[in-house]
Amino acid sequence: MICRQVRALTCLLLVLSASLAASAADVTFLVTSDSHYDALENEDRNQRDRVTIDEMNRIAEERWPEALGGGAIARPRGAAVLGDVIDDGDRMREGKNQSELQFGYFLAEFGLDGTDGRLKYPVFEGWGNHDGPPVGREQFGFSFQAHLKDRNKLRLQKGLTDHVSENGLHYSWDWDGVHLVLLNLYPGNVPHPQTRYSAAYHDPQGSLDFLKSDLAARVGESGRPVVVMHHYDLQGTNWWHDEERKTYYEALKPYNVIAVFHGHTGTGVYRWKPDGEEQALNVINTGQTENGFFVVQITDDRIRLAYRVKEGIKTVKEPDGRERREWDGTWGWRYLDTREITQ
Repeated sequence: MICRQVRALTCLLLVLSASLAASAADVTFLVTSDSHYDALENEDRNQRDRVTIDEMNRIAEERWPEALGGGAIARPRGAAVLGDVIDDGDRMREGKNQSELQFGYFLAEFGLDGTDGRLKYPVFEGWGNHDGPPVGREQFGFSFQAHLKDRNKLRLQKGLTDHVSENGLHYSWDWDGVHLVLLNLYPGNVPHPQTRYSAAYHDPQGSLDFLKSDLAARVGESGRPVVVMHHYDLQGTNWWHDEERKTYYEALKPYNVIAVFHGHTGTGVYRWKPDGEEQALNVINTGQTENGFFVVQITDDRIRLAYRVKEGIKTVKEPDGRERREWDGTWGWRYLDTREITQ
């Protein structure tokens, strides 16, 4: 009798251990931005993007840099592309819709769910300032944002995301208890009146209200880690206003935001907070797809990330004065970063 009870207790402990192990966070994903797919000109960039995607596909064959603890890189759950997906969001060239052709190149390379394009993982894209105006404001019949809305419906149907804004543009999802939110251009509701850029192309379309409601409903007071993604940077450029950045910070302040990823301006890792605040956000500027991508791992107690980058690139000037890039085929690591996660 006692033996049976011991065996039963042992089985229960094993089940509980397995359950706890299954609920532990161990999330690996990729982040890039500014792929700038082109058509009818500068199509050499598309080939450079393609080489980067091939490296994304084989990244699980690599190991983490020893400075970050080493070990195998797990197969990524997906790849985020944070705006400026195409180079010309509303343009005709040589009598053809250049924007639609550019978007076709993006579809062929990134696909949607990891089965329908060159990329072997699901993709989570948002729009940037190059991707064109809101639906209905385009001049030539192609709308990147209309396609984004359709793709967001498919993501919901396929279980890739959990929540999409009422306007169909902004969205969020969970991986192992980590909550991720993609806010497209930047976290705001309407263009700030003092922003110098045209309101038609730089309208955030309610992304800030979506962020607030999403975090309140899906994170609340749980303390679980949050990752936020958008296109514009937090380095003080004039693409959005300081007042908007301050309001954004206030919206994030109650939550355990472990990383903010953006595109638009170069590459690097930095910390940011508005004047007068004590707690800084950990921010990652993801660079251009043609140059590389970030690899990110989040566990229960730590986040680590590194930029997988093409090394050995040089610019060569042709006899006619034009410049071209040469690359020796080597990859390396830059911008290594790791931090503890606290609840």
